[in-house]
Amino acid sequence: MPKVPFHLMLPEARTSSVVFASPHSGRDYPWSFLRKTVLDERMIRSSEDAFVDRLFECAPLFGAPLIKAGAPRAFVDYNRSADELDPALIEGVRRAAHNPRVASGLGVVPRVVAGGRAIYRGKLPLEEANRRIAGCWRPYHDQLQELLNDARTYFGEAILVDCHSMPHEALDGIASAGAQRPEIVLGDRFGASAESEIVDRIEAAFASAGLHVVRNAPFAGAYSTQHYGRPSKGQHAVQIEIDRAIYMDEALIRPNTNFHAFRKVLRGVISEIAEIGRRGAVPLAAE
Repeated sequence: MPKVPFHLMLPEARTSSVVFASPHSGRDYPWSFLRKTVLDERMIRSSEDAFVDRLFECAPLFGAPLIKAGAPRAFVDYNRSADELDPALIEGVRRAAHNPRVASGLGVVPRVVAGGRAIYRGKLPLEEANRRIAGCWRPYHDQLQELLNDARTYFGEAILVDCHSMPHEALDGIASAGAQRPEIVLGDRFGASAESEIVDRIEAAFASAGLHVVRNAPFAGAYSTQHYGRPSKGQHAVQIEIDRAIYMDEALIRPNTNFHAFRKVLRGVISEIAEIGRRGAVPLAAE
């Protein structure tokens, strides 16, 4: 198992109802897991939202916590439901109603990485899947819900900003000839997971930094956005997808020469997003 299920970065005092999360940036690959995979150490990282946690690590400076995955996505996917088990990978799991994520091999315990490359030679026992869910997935989501509950208690609302990155090629299908290529995709489940005012202000924060933003295509938000987005209860969730080509070399999985400049740009965006959550009452001191 990875050393810890998640890492939590808390501000000195919580002054914002915003909670930042990075569920796919985990990079603690246990040796026992690497021995089971047929992929090399670079290929196994191809589904990872590499360095997203570093891009958003300044969030606590603006009064908002950041929770980031401890386990890598290829080991267990925090942005899936715990019951999205893949019968093609896990022994003893019955086929259920069609789920496109599971069918494509991207369930809570993934069968493939980017490009549909198989992670294992054969199947995994159900006990192994349950161990990963109990040891990594559940503690992460328990902590995330606690952060959101605290925000609602002290500020009257909670705003989850779920931070991801996307392959540059993911936008090929929506970048029409001559049109400006999107750099940021915001997902709010087509308006179901967050109030429009919140999404408008997040979009404006990126746009004011000179970044081209679109909504819900090709990514409208997955499990975290759907599960935690409850606008009628004062709990909002917005997914952010960033074009990886802006800040990293996708082939080598390394920060590129623009990484530090882009992180500086994002610092201003993160400050503006945290400002959205300053409508509440008493700042919550870190424990």
